[in-house]
Amino acid sequence: MNPVQKEHPVVGDTSAWVVYKRLLTYVKPYWLLFVVGIVGFALYGYSNKLFVHTLENLINVISENNPADRYLVPLQVMGITVLRSIGAFLGAYYLSKIAFSVIHNLRTQVFNHMTQLPNAHFDKSSSGHLISVITYNINGVTSAATDALKISLREGLTVIFLFATLIQMDWRLTMIFIVIAPVIGFLVSVVGKRLRRLSNKVQNSVGDITQVAGEMINGVRVMRSFGGEDYEKQRFEAASRKNYQQNMKIVVTSAANTPLIQLIVAAAMAALIFIALSFMEIADPAKFVAYMTAAGMMLPSMRRLGEVAPAILKGVAAADSVFTLLDTPAEEDRGTRKIERVKGEVELKNVTFCYANQPAPALNKINLTVNAGEVIALVGRSGSGKSTLVGLLNRFHDVTSGDILIDGISVRDYTLASLREQIALVNQQVTLFNDTVAGNIAYGSLQSRSLDEIRRAADAAYATEFIEQLPEGFNTIIGESGARLSGGQRQRLAIARALLKDAPILILDEATSALDNESEHYIQAALSTVMKGRTTFVVAHRLSTIEQADRIIVLDHGEILEQGTHAQLLEKNGHYARLHAKHFNDDEIPPE
Repeated sequence: MNPVQKEHPVVGDTSAWVVYKRLLTYVKPYWLLFVVGIVGFALYGYSNKLFVHTLENLINVISENNPADRYLVPLQVMGITVLRSIGAFLGAYYLSKIAFSVIHNLRTQVFNHMTQLPNAHFDKSSSGHLISVITYNINGVTSAATDALKISLREGLTVIFLFATLIQMDWRLTMIFIVIAPVIGFLVSVVGKRLRRLSNKVQNSVGDITQVAGEMINGVRVMRSFGGEDYEKQRFEAASRKNYQQNMKIVVTSAANTPLIQLIVAAAMAALIFIALSFMEIADPAKFVAYMTAAGMMLPSMRRLGEVAPAILKGVAAADSVFTLLDTPAEEDRGTRKIERVKGEVELKNVTFCYANQPAPALNKINLTVNAGEVIALVGRSGSGKSTLVGLLNRFHDVTSGDILIDGISVRDYTLASLREQIALVNQQVTLFNDTVAGNIAYGSLQSRSLDEIRRAADAAYATEFIEQLPEGFNTIIGESGARLSGGQRQRLAIARALLKDAPILILDEATSALDNESEHYIQAALSTVMKGRTTFVVAHRLSTIEQADRIIVLDHGEILEQGTHAQLLEKNGHYARLHAKHFNDDEIPPE
């Protein structure tokens, strides 16, 4: 088994300029601040031009030895320094403000879009890689939107002003600099393509690290129970080493890029000095020194611009992965019907459903009619299609063929919000949040419920007794995934949440599996009350949880084998009866 997951989300092949241009559209709402930032860096660049002329004035003052001019140059230096400082502050502050606003907007947009992605996307994408997009990848965009953009404007405007100064002083010498521009451009292009490929690999490797670490933390009890410490250490070491290797490749490429650009610029500078000293008359030493100073001042700015291109292209690679996720179609919601409360009649008409890349359908031509208020128990071995069937009611997946109707209307015709408002779900994998007990019961659309309503739901789920023993009662923070509670306590909070929702359709998917016998006794009593008047689907292995159902549906390989009441199926002496007889003293239906 390879310890590092190899499948990663596919990142688009969009050109770097198209991606960066799309990233810059997020700057559009802040165009006024952007103008102020550009003006600031223009003042910064212009001050460098003024410093060159100040140096020329200084040499002239020294050569002319005029005491009256001794105050001129110091005042010029002070004035230019103030101008330079103001420009640098305005540029850095406003561009940073824009950049971090863009990052905030992009991060919230990605998260909001994730809440609307179809379940199929979460099925095929690991949680580690999805989390890395919203953390590491968006932080990678910061390098393109903050430091790189600031340096590009500051140093770029500096080069422009100094280049204009060189042309103004001697356009023939300046032509030598123009010759090296295509060479630098070609080098930046080659390096940029390699950096973008490497950056994509680094992003994937960070996703691997997040995935391995998350699985270890969430499965710490399983790891320790089965002695998996060494295996998890190997997995993490392999994921971290892969990340280290990819980052070092980026370091080598970036580190080689800057000296090469410096070498090219220095060669041009050397040629400039040689030609000036050999073939041109130097009539004004002050002007010549000023010219060479301006050329020399361009070198660090051009070097920093050479470092910007890799940073921008790394940010483009990160932005590309973010935009790929944003371009993933959201959950389809074309329904227009909204309803306050359905009666609860459910009909499955010739329903077939296939998971992606699975050879056989999970459900095959299922026909089932459920009356309002009827309690249906779904029985079958693991993989028979029980959880898939109830998941289709919520449209967590859409049927491959056939249709599901609630009160005679296709579930596709309801808006998703209206449809899901009609269904309360309690499943085996209880999802709780690092919030208070009350916040977990009154979750989402239930947040407006009063504490009295929350308390009544907790009473019905037999949860109030243990809740009141907690340090702060209903206001106790229960930790991530309810880590401070037992399995039975977590399950009762989930049931209380479903009771508070008071939906006409109730799905109990292994809802009592984590309860001890005493807790289950209380919960069964509570569920007997809450199921009255509600259409209920009970998915369970325990025979004790299904014997009282109005009808039992026996599934196998995605097909209905038998259906009827407990007594009818025993009398039929078929598949269910054999299970019951074989395991009469066993509380579990085996997976067979």
